[in-house]
Amino acid sequence: MSPDAIDPPVSSTTAVEVPEHIVFRAFAAETVMLNLQTGTYHGLNPTAGRMLEVLQEHAVIKQAAAVIAEEYEQDPAFVEADMQTLCSGLIERGLLVVQPAG
Repeated sequence: MSPDAIDPPVSSTTAVEVPEHIVFRAFAAETVMLNLQTGTYHGLNPTAGRMLEVLQEHAVIKQAAAVIAEEYEQDPAFVEADMQTLCSGLIERGLLVVQPAG
């Protein structure tokens, strides 16, 4: 499934969360995510791992991207687009889910 096939597509106002069957832990060189249902491990680079951590506190992509943009001194629009791409990939792999509206 491609990110375009995610229904609804991920946008800056999408709120995401890590489902209960996914656990993750940050290490110096990467963040490891484990799907407890499949036993599959996934590795994220340090930047993506930090994005995931911030998404735990600020579920809406635009809000989380603003925090990351400030931390890394980057253009918020660039970080937001990057975070949308990351979230789409994690949703596609079942590592994130879109929070229900309301």
